Amino acid sequence: MLPIQLFRQDKERVIAGLQKKNFKEIELVDKIIELDEQRRLLQVENEILSAAVNTASKSIGQMMAQGKKEEAEQMKAEVAANKERAKEIADKLSAVENELHDILVRLPNLPHSSVPFGKTPEENEVVRTVGTTPDLSAQKLPHWELTTKYGLIDFELGNKITGSGFPVYIGQGAKLQRALINYFLSYNIDAGYLEYYPPHMVNAETAYGTGQLPDKEGQMYHVTVDGFYMIPTAEVPVTNVYRDEIISETNLPVKMTAYSPCFRREAGSYGKDVRGLNRVHQFDKVEIVQLAHPDKSYGILEDMVLHVEKLIQSLGLQYRILRLCGGDMSFASALTYDFEVYSAAQERWLEVSSVSNFENFQTNRMKIRYKGSDGKTQLVHSLNGSSLALPRIVACILENHQTPEGIHLPAALQPYFGTAMIK
Repeated sequence: MLPIQLFRQDKERVIAGLQKKNFKEIELVDKIIELDEQRRLLQVENEILSAAVNTASKSIGQMMAQGKKEEAEQMKAEVAANKERAKEIADKLSAVENELHDILVRLPNLPHSSVPFGKTPEENEVVRTVGTTPDLSAQKLPHWELTTKYGLIDFELGNKITGSGFPVYIGQGAKLQRALINYFLSYNIDAGYLEYYPPHMVNAETAYGTGQLPDKEGQMYHVTVDGFYMIPTAEVPVTNVYRDEIISETNLPVKMTAYSPCFRREAGSYGKDVRGLNRVHQFDKVEIVQLAHPDKSYGILEDMVLHVEKLIQSLGLQYRILRLCGGDMSFASALTYDFEVYSAAQERWLEVSSVSNFENFQTNRMKIRYKGSDGKTQLVHSLNGSSLALPRIVACILENHQTPEGIHLPAALQPYFGTAMIK
């Protein structure tokens, strides 16, 4: 959530940022400023009335002690009137604050100055492309055929048990999932990230903290009886570890990693883009999260990008890094880099990671602060990245490393899988 003082101090920056994110309701900026002014005036009036009531209440006791009963009774009537007026002001203040909050949570984060203009993925900026496309020659099976050939995944069994988009991993397919998760976690832990194993359901306050609620696109699975939500990423529970806490400046940055299954409704997805593992409703992912000093968060973002880049390089996959344009960024992000790996069998790029800086947008919701050496508290910046999401990584490992003898696994993965080949 954007800090309210930003609207008072730099209205034009807010408008320009919202326009870059293609936010349509720009008139809400003036409404927020208007409501904030009402709120501040009501707060002042409420404080004046409260002070008058307190002063008069003390005077009443003194008057009674001095035998000034008539004056005391008159003062009591004034106090009663002021209390009633104060209650009316408090009710108005509560209504204004609620309306202000309801509007503020509808506004996305402002993009960083380096974010390019644009509305569609085609307008994202390619930062760099690394690697070469493997020559599969005559053998060019997509992963959904390879998983059937080697008995790795049963998509139809998933349909039977749950529904479309819930694949069942079997035998070496299940082993590959476990190997990738263990490798990714070990890689992150070696880089100084502390591992967490979080709950896979969260309450509404937690989902609100990272910007998943309000769920504008209907992507969250909601357990209605208990009011819980299935997590779309480990980012949600892990970032909330420090909700409502003050961190010592000397303990920044806080580095956390977690594996979790992820659940997304993927409403509106259809066609070739959803075939096989390209887009599923349940998938595994390892996440990295950092809470950082505001002055250092963009340097940390670049470090996180390099961290993910080296991980993808270790898997022997061709990849490219994109800086997302304003219209393709997430609601909460200020700057996002996407990683895409090239599927030689499908002849298309597949997204496998997003690394983002949210600045203080999430931490303002969660009230995650740090205390500096001067004793003052400020909001930290939050960052996160996929390190990595498994489905499309699995798809590209199978497709790009296929040989007539089987699937040749990357050397870095072999100690975790136990063998060099899937046959």
